[in-house]
Amino acid sequence: MGIVINQSIKNTIVTYFGFGVGAINVIFLYTQFLTEQYFGLITFILSTASILMPFMAFGVHNTIVKFYSSFKTRQSQNSFLSLMLILPLFLIIPLGLLTHFAFDVIANWLSKKNAIIKDYTWLIYVSAAAFAYFEVFYAWSKVQLQSVFGNFMSEVFHRVATSILLIALYFGYLTVDQLIYGIVIVYIARALIMKLYAFSLRMPSFKWTKIPNLSSILKYSALIIIAGSVANIILEIDKFMLGQFQALNNVAYYGVAIYIATVIGVPARAMHQITNPLTAKLLNEGHKEELKTLYQKTSINLFIISGFIFLCIIINISKLYLLIPDNYSEGFLVVLVIGLAKLSDNLIGNNNAILFNSDYYRVVLVFGVLLAILTVVLNLVFIPIYGINGAAYASCITIFTYNIIKLSFVYRKFKMHPFTGLTLKTLLLITICGLALFFWEFSCHPILAILLKTMLLSIVYGLSVYKFNLSEDISKLLNKFIP
Repeated sequence: MGIVINQSIKNTIVTYFGFGVGAINVIFLYTQFLTEQYFGLITFILSTASILMPFMAFGVHNTIVKFYSSFKTRQSQNSFLSLMLILPLFLIIPLGLLTHFAFDVIANWLSKKNAIIKDYTWLIYVSAAAFAYFEVFYAWSKVQLQSVFGNFMSEVFHRVATSILLIALYFGYLTVDQLIYGIVIVYIARALIMKLYAFSLRMPSFKWTKIPNLSSILKYSALIIIAGSVANIILEIDKFMLGQFQALNNVAYYGVAIYIATVIGVPARAMHQITNPLTAKLLNEGHKEELKTLYQKTSINLFIISGFIFLCIIINISKLYLLIPDNYSEGFLVVLVIGLAKLSDNLIGNNNAILFNSDYYRVVLVFGVLLAILTVVLNLVFIPIYGINGAAYASCITIFTYNIIKLSFVYRKFKMHPFTGLTLKTLLLITICGLALFFWEFSCHPILAILLKTMLLSIVYGLSVYKFNLSEDISKLLNKFIP
């Protein structure tokens, strides 16, 4: 776990810095500098682009991670990587032509509830293409076991740039229209910078040779499009469907709540950057015991860390909503429901990496497709009845169901699960701390109250984790700071 802990810590620091900047953007700058309608519009554009991204990428970002370590010669690696650069164009170009020739049909459908969307339809396609190639170049660097810079570009770069654009809007240097186009340009620049970095690690060589197992690679890429689409549909379809059924201001309220809850998922995202290629390597080399150890360690480490973040949010959420416009407080229940779903994502450790880098990914895709359909159906049922809370209920039910299926499948096929006695102890700690501090309020300024509660939680939670040695890796890390 040495390289995992080393790069995971760096990735976590970078990711949380990025999320800190993002929190300032989403919770304060967007809510103060933009109308709710335009904030909802930006959320809708980027969420819809995220749904399209797996199609645009042709599954290449996952294919690189799965197959790269299986090539033993530099020549075969070069041919493989060159093919990965070209594959996304087989979908990006046709989708671009379709958008061009059927623009009115697509734009009118997307804007049937909110007319403002129509003028920005092309930005969805452009953003999706930029997202796709960014992920390709990011995967290119991850298989060289260099994930920190890519994580910086993924989590920090565009958020800092967006902050600058929002401040420029506030001081009158930009119009709202220019801000929206500027945000898309930032994502294009991010992809180009990631390309330069990836190529600095390993320049592509277009000297083609026969690629072993080419049919398996192409089949995997095609099928992983479905997997990526399923994951993104589960994560993003709620905001898209809210934009189809509700006014864009509700998308803005939901977007703020979702962003707050999404912070809980940051540890898994940070650790995944390095555990994904390592999991693929262990599977390719048949090291089952090492894989089981990695599975259990990632689970308990992520559960402890994400549990702390979950508690920080839940015990402070009422004070946090006092700092932003009143209308946004409608997302309180969304934060709790989605927060629990994100906590379950961390609890399953590197389960996703095991499944999608193994030979069983096809079966899991079937479950994923069924659950994506379930997500759409639940949103269709719940959103008209419960509004933004209905979207949260739909996502939570789907995420929990999907995680249970994935856990069961890995146990059935690999005879391993991520849970130990420490998992139950950690759950008990999270429950006790949550119940003890949720109803306890400091009668002072919201910011001071948040700081005091967080400090109290940090002391109680941190000492409990250390005293009961809930995680060997976290205890070793704390030993460096405790005399």
